[in-house]
Amino acid sequence: FLYTLPSVVDDIDMGITHVIRGEDHVTNTGAQIEIFEALGGPVPDFAHMPLLVGEDGSALSKRLGSLSISDMRDQGYEPIAITSHLGRIGTSDPLDVAPSIEALGQGFSFSKMGRSPARYDVADLDRLNAQALHGLSYADAQPRLAAAGADLGEAFWDVVRPNLQKFADVTEMAKIVVGPVTPVIEDAAFTKAALDLLPEVIDAGAWSAWTQAVKEQTGAKGKALFMPLRLAITGQAHGPDMAMMAPLIGRERIAQRLAGETA
Repeated sequence: FLYTLPSVVDDIDMGITHVIRGEDHVTNTGAQIEIFEALGGPVPDFAHMPLLVGEDGSALSKRLGSLSISDMRDQGYEPIAITSHLGRIGTSDPLDVAPSIEALGQGFSFSKMGRSPARYDVADLDRLNAQALHGLSYADAQPRLAAAGADLGEAFWDVVRPNLQKFADVTEMAKIVVGPVTPVIEDAAFTKAALDLLPEVIDAGAWSAWTQAVKEQTGAKGKALFMPLRLAITGQAHGPDMAMMAPLIGRERIAQRLAGETA
C-alpha cells in the first residue's frame, strides 16, 4: 500500500505518460493499472527493462556503494561516460561515448533494447571514460586544467590526453614537465653517454636524432634504449610520447635528470 497507491497518485498528479522500470516490477503493473482506472486517471505506457547483472552474471545489489553516482563521480568518471554507459548498455547500439546527452536521447529507442539481462563490467566504463577524455578539446579542458594547477597550454594537453584514463592523471603528467622529478637511473654509464650526446636545441625532431645517436654510441636498441631514457627523464616506466614531451620538458631539466638530479 505504501508504494502501490501513492506511486499511482503521484503519477497522475505529475502527468506521467511513460513508466520505465526494471522487470522486477512487472507484478505491480496490473494492480497499478486498475488503480489508475479506478481513480479516473490516464494510464501511462509501461516498459519493463531487463535487470543489470554483474560480469559473472550474478545480480547487482542496489546497496553497492561503488555503483552510486556520487561514488563514480568521486572516482573520476566523466558525466558523459556514465550517461553513455547507462543509455547504451543492453541495447544494439555500440557501447561508445555519445557526442552529447542530447544526441544520446535522440538515438534512444525501445526497439534497440535486448530482452536478456545486460552485464555491467567496470572495464567498459573505464574504456568509455578514457574515450571521453581523449576527445575533450583544450577549450573544454582548460578551466579544469587551471583548477588542477596543470594548465601548461594546448600543446601539453594535446600530448597527454591520449594517455588519460581519469582527468586527475593530468596532474602527474604536468609534474613530468615542470618537476620536481626524481630520475630513475638504472645504468649510470648509459645515461652519462646519453647526456653527452644531448642536442643543444630540443625541438620536434630532436628526440629521434638524439636516440639514434645514443643507439650508435652505446649499441642499445629497442626497450634497452628507450626505457632507461624514459625512466631517467620522467621517473616513470609509462607515459606520453617522449618525442612530444621532450620539447615541453626542455633541455635544462632533461640534462639535470640524466645527471641524476631531482629537477
